[in-house]
Amino acid sequence: MKKKYFGTDGIRAASNSPKLNGLTMMRLGMSLGKLFTKGDHRHRVVIGKDTRLSGYTIEQSITSGLLSMGLDVLLLGPIPTPGVAMLAKSMRADLGIMISASHNSYLDNGIKIFDKNGNKLSDKIELDLESLMDSNIEEHLVSPEKMGRAKRLEDANARYIEFQKNTFPKKLNLEGLKIVLDCANGAAYKSAPIILWELGAEVISMGVNPNGLNINHECGSTHPENMAMRVVEEKADIGICLDGDGDRIIICDEKGKIIDGDQILGLLALHWKKFNQLSTDSIVATSMSNFGLEEILNKNNIKLHRADVGDRYVKEMMLDVDANVGGEQSGHIILRDFIATGDGMITALQVLRIIIEKNQLSSKTLNIFEPLPQKLLNFDISDGNILQENKTKQMIENCKDMLGNEGRIFARMSGTESLLRVMIECKNSLILDKVIQEVDSFFIKL
Repeated sequence: MKKKYFGTDGIRAASNSPKLNGLTMMRLGMSLGKLFTKGDHRHRVVIGKDTRLSGYTIEQSITSGLLSMGLDVLLLGPIPTPGVAMLAKSMRADLGIMISASHNSYLDNGIKIFDKNGNKLSDKIELDLESLMDSNIEEHLVSPEKMGRAKRLEDANARYIEFQKNTFPKKLNLEGLKIVLDCANGAAYKSAPIILWELGAEVISMGVNPNGLNINHECGSTHPENMAMRVVEEKADIGICLDGDGDRIIICDEKGKIIDGDQILGLLALHWKKFNQLSTDSIVATSMSNFGLEEILNKNNIKLHRADVGDRYVKEMMLDVDANVGGEQSGHIILRDFIATGDGMITALQVLRIIIEKNQLSSKTLNIFEPLPQKLLNFDISDGNILQENKTKQMIENCKDMLGNEGRIFARMSGTESLLRVMIECKNSLILDKVIQEVDSFFIKL
């Protein structure tokens, strides 16, 4: 059954649009209250957000819905998404809710929901929630004496910072490292610089002045080139870019070369296998991950499992195959030994640990494999007319014929934006260019 509100990563839409306005969010809060109230104990929910202006409206609306169903709410304020997942579990909450549209601009916002163990909700639960949202949910409001209470948790970021620091070996520190850190004017603008500085690094911070409208604007993991330029200018050892809600990371070496999630996955897999830390000698990536990653893993007897795009699907496959490392090319990296969801700074700390232990330049540490030439094309489908399904499928088949055994093409609808994403990968750069032209010209003509 097709979902009405939820996509591949919670709910995401334009702020104040019908899918994400105050009324809809209040009904979501009420529906969550109905679905997750089990037993006679006091139920509690933790709610965090990034720095978008629209977060105020959503926070108050969803809180009102939860309170009206008898649940207590702890408001965390701006905090990264993995901090919400961590606090939901550590504070014995029934739910954790993050208000964020991740790497999107301030014009959008969204909701990510975690259960009591810090895991994202299943498709079935999301469908159950949608059914409740479109029902007469008001019939289930509690009596006045049973209504919930809301309060702010002032030390939320402090708890999260200590949790992250404890994932770094106590015998090591970051002294002597100069790090450029771009927080995307987002949820990690408070916590991330503190973590690196308290562990001993010299930190040059970017994207730490949010104003409600500048999240991800020419900064963060969607614009790592600015961080890379700063690394070269400052003669820093490494650069770290987070996205708007802090669950995604892109890195660059001291030369300014961008290091994506595939390279990070390869680095962690090879290093962890060497020290017998890699569960089942396998990792999970997605259909978008570069074939060069699969080749280097195969050479080292590490199996690569490919999941559907979306960190939730990566996590599900990780559980199925008992892998403790998984992620996406975009920089969502899940390290199950530490936390149940992607965490940009925990991933950064594990990368920094390897650089320190190897005692070599980041350029020698981070460039694990030579990626196959690859191109990701995005086509706006917001007008609803660009896609003609049969013609598009035929075009994809024609491109597969052009690629032959030299490469692959993969097309999918974005679960978070009105985009069709087409990934083309080919060993032969001339063939790659021809296929790119074929795809571009097809959509121009539509």
